[in-house]
Formats: sequence, C-alpha cells, structure tokens
Amino acid sequence: MKKKIFSGVQPSAIPTIGNYIGAMKHFVALQDDYDCTYCIVNQHAITVPQNPKKLKEQTRSLAALYLALGIDPEKSIIFVQSEVPAHAQAAWIVQCNVGIGELERMTQYKDKSQKQESVSAGLLTYPPLMVADIILYNSEFVPVGEDQKQHMELTRDFVLRFNSRYGNGNDLLVLPDAIIPKEGARVMSLQTPNKKMSKSDDNVKEYISLLDEPAVIRKKIKSAVTDSSGVIEYNPSEKPGISNLLTIFSAFTDRSIADLVEQYASSGYGNFKADLAEAIIAVLEPMQERYKQLLASTELDDILTDGAKRANAIASKTLKKMERAVGLTR
Repeated sequence: MKKKIFSGVQPSAIPTIGNYIGAMKHFVALQDDYDCTYCIVNQHAITVPQNPKKLKEQTRSLAALYLALGIDPEKSIIFVQSEVPAHAQAAWIVQCNVGIGELERMTQYKDKSQKQESVSAGLLTYPPLMVADIILYNSEFVPVGEDQKQHMELTRDFVLRFNSRYGNGNDLLVLPDAIIPKEGARVMSLQTPNKKMSKSDDNVKEYISLLDEPAVIRKKIKSAVTDSSGVIEYNPSEKPGISNLLTIFSAFTDRSIADLVEQYASSGYGNFKADLAEAIIAVLEPMQERYKQLLASTELDDILTDGAKRANAIASKTLKKMERAVGLTR
C-alpha cells in the first residue's frame, strides 16, 4: 500500500517558477509513488482581507495550474478546502488542544501581524486549521519548505498529545513527517539574487510567473542580474546571480549544474540567458495552453467536485474518530 501524502497551497498570487521548482514540480513526481491528496486551502487565505470575487477566481486558477502541470485526478485527489466541512470542524478540536503560547510563537504570525494595522483572530489561530488539513487524511508525509517546518512541529506535537490524552494506548491519529526538497528548494530573485524569489514582490522583474508569456520570460531573463566577469560558474556566495540562473536551468532541463557549466564555459552570459529562457518556455508554454483549456470548460469544476466527494469520504471518518475520542458524539 502506498504511503499517504498531503499538501495544501493558498490561492494567493499566481505561483512563480520558484514555487514550481521548490514544490509543484515535486508534487507531480510524488503522485507516482505515493497516495497523494492536494488541497487548495482557500480558508487559510481569508485570515487576511480578500476580495471575494478575486479569491474565487484565484482558487479555480490555482486548481487549473495544478492539473495543467501534471497532477492526475486519476492518481491523486485534488479539491478545494472549503468544500469539505470536516476541515473547519476538526480545526476547532485542534484549537482546543493547543496553547496560546504555541500559536504566538509562530514565526509567520509574528511577521504578518507586524505588517497589518488590524489583526484577525484567524491569523493567530490558523495553524490549528493547517494541523487539521494534514491529520484528516492520515497523512504520513507532508512536502514543505523550510518556512513551514515550525507548522509541522506543531502538527506532530498535537498528534502526540492527542493520542496520549485520548487514545487509551492507541494511536488514533497518524504522526506525519515533513519532506523537504534538497535541490532547487530555494530559487532566488532575478534582480536581487540574495533574497528568495517571491510571487508577492512589488517588482515584477524579480520573478517569472507560471503564466508569463514567452516574450516576457525572455525579457526578464535577459535583464536578470549576474556580474561583470562573464564567467559561468556555480559559486552562490561570490556569484549569486549566475548561480541562481544555473539552478533554474538545471531544474527546467533535468541536467546537472556541472554539465551546464561545462557546456557554457566559453559562451558568455548572452547565449546562456537566451538558452535558459527557451528552456523555461518549453516547459511552461504547453502547461499554459492546458491551463486555458481547463478554465474555459466544465472539466475543471467536474474534477474539483469529484475530488471534494473523495476527500470528504476520508476526512469525515477521521473527524468522527476525533469527535468520539473527545466526547462530542452521543
């Protein structure tokens, strides 16, 4: 029997190639070896103010991107979080079994709360919802970035506490482990290569969106910061710009950085950048065509409806187990 994996992504801005290399590319590969559940976590999105119409559009858009990149609904479950009520219901049980101190220590809460004049209670208490997302599907592994390790620690602490408090010697909930990609996990900004590429950056030249058109991709890569040496080598500390581009090139071609350095050793940055742009376009262009087809048809909604039914069947069983354990059922 395949091991179970859960992953959830917020429908905020359009993902970048950094999101693709660091996470989404791996999601596609994982579904061949694992029993995968992929969730568009739109309930997490409303912890900060959202435009309702835009949120609906971004939710469908992200789901379409997942499918266009290769998530197969025959192999994996893909669904929208708010369409499975067990998430919010289980989150309340989790919330009642974690301490305020645990939540106040969350780095992302500290960062986001400092940037807002008015902070919602949901911003403080959304980690229990994330815990619920994971445990509802008996998840054994969760692919996460370095910035999510703290949330995984909270999840594991809750599972151990819940099993000890209510399990009578039995493991009621599955204890999950994190999967952190080792290669390509950190793609840096094209203009400021000492900081991580971000889809929320105000300067659009800093990143390449998965929906950027070929002409835009070529222009952004051409203007990407390198250095004055003209020597193509991988040295992140002294040559962060060209090293970042080598990381991206390697991820989009499945070639080693050493092979790329050897091929372009005497070609200069111009040819290297031109070929890199075409390598990115070769991957993204067919994905973008599939994305447009999905948004223009009923296929996407049919897939999400079916995914929600499948997810609900699994999640409701775990929720009932939790409710019985804490004494909420008659």
